[in-house]
Amino acid sequence: MKIKRFNFKKKPAKPILFWLAKGIISFPDLKKRKAKITKIGMEEIKDKPYLLLANHASLVDLNLMLKATHPYPCINVMSLEGFNTYTYPLMRALGVLGKRKFIQDINLIRNIRYTVNKLKIPFVLFPEARYSLDGCGSYIPPSLASLAKSLKVPVVMLRIRGNFVTSPQWNKKNKGIYVEAEMERILTPEQLSLLSDEEIFKILKDNFTYDDYKWQYDNKIVIDDPDRTNGLHALLYKCPHCLAEGKMQSGGTRLWCEECGKVWEQDIYGRLSALEGETEFAHIPDWSNWERACVREEIRNGTYYFEDEIRLETLPSWTKFYKHGKGRIIQTPEGTVIECENLYKGGPFKLEKSPFDLDSVHIEYDYLGRGDCIDISVSDDSFWCYVTKKDVITKFSFATEEIHALALEKRGGDKRKRPPRKAKEAEQ
Repeated sequence: MKIKRFNFKKKPAKPILFWLAKGIISFPDLKKRKAKITKIGMEEIKDKPYLLLANHASLVDLNLMLKATHPYPCINVMSLEGFNTYTYPLMRALGVLGKRKFIQDINLIRNIRYTVNKLKIPFVLFPEARYSLDGCGSYIPPSLASLAKSLKVPVVMLRIRGNFVTSPQWNKKNKGIYVEAEMERILTPEQLSLLSDEEIFKILKDNFTYDDYKWQYDNKIVIDDPDRTNGLHALLYKCPHCLAEGKMQSGGTRLWCEECGKVWEQDIYGRLSALEGETEFAHIPDWSNWERACVREEIRNGTYYFEDEIRLETLPSWTKFYKHGKGRIIQTPEGTVIECENLYKGGPFKLEKSPFDLDSVHIEYDYLGRGDCIDISVSDDSFWCYVTKKDVITKFSFATEEIHALALEKRGGDKRKRPPRKAKEAEQ
């Protein structure tokens, strides 16, 4: 079967429809929310090229980014499933480039350089490469520091607040609440030339340290939607009372464990309280951090093992998801494996990713109503693994990053330098 692949080499062009996106989507939405954007140190570079970095939590991020960069055009990035949803011609007209998540892509780097050096306009990156799971900062790659250094243009941070709690990924209903952002120049070309990659990365990482639930509580942002807790069990999959996994459930304003019967209520400021007994975690990120710590312990003591039957689909380009029937996904501290009996009608297929090859992973809760999904990519394809087991993809995501971190720790040395690739990416 001949499969058309996405052309990542195509150079960007100045967007021709960005005014349309601002006028129809971005500005009206932000006006309803009474959104506020504060700019710091932007006076000298407002009409010059720069690298804009932003935290990522929901579609409102795009609205705030367009407002913050107004009235100037910019180029940004979207993963291929977004092109599948909104079409390639529209995305190109809006100045959007295609990208596979958590894949090193030399074409993207070339296109970023082309944008700032030739088109002379800003390039926007959401380096977390996926929506936050719990309203806090996600993994960003250390290679971001060397990219910033090589561009020799100012680095600007767009810190967005309220973007997660208005529409968390496990409850995509948009609550339409107040959002705000700070747009700040955090590094000048002169600083980039003087600082080491490690020093630059520390600055970048510090700027991606945030907590949307804390912001909501501290500012008493009210979310009184009667179904605000729906889906929270997908994130908080482990009961801190009886330690059962996959037995949590949620609905309305409550979260409960079907194994032991304990119930928690979420108030209008995002805090949890147990209806009876101890409130183990009032702050939702504290609960998810505890879950991650539990996964870390399993990985480090050698007891972690995940295996599930999957429904496998692939996305080699933007136009179509290809269905390949049943397969399996296996994850251990030694790496991650995807197996399929007949990929593209070419027979058995096996993809192996070592801990060094998979530093993080993209997950989707009930993607387009089709089920919970794990998305793992190689350079020319993306493997969408729809799992069978209930509420396992959050743990899989935590485990992927912890397995990678342990592998780096065991090897020691510069975390940005990878050993020779061990993953077997079978020819298709």
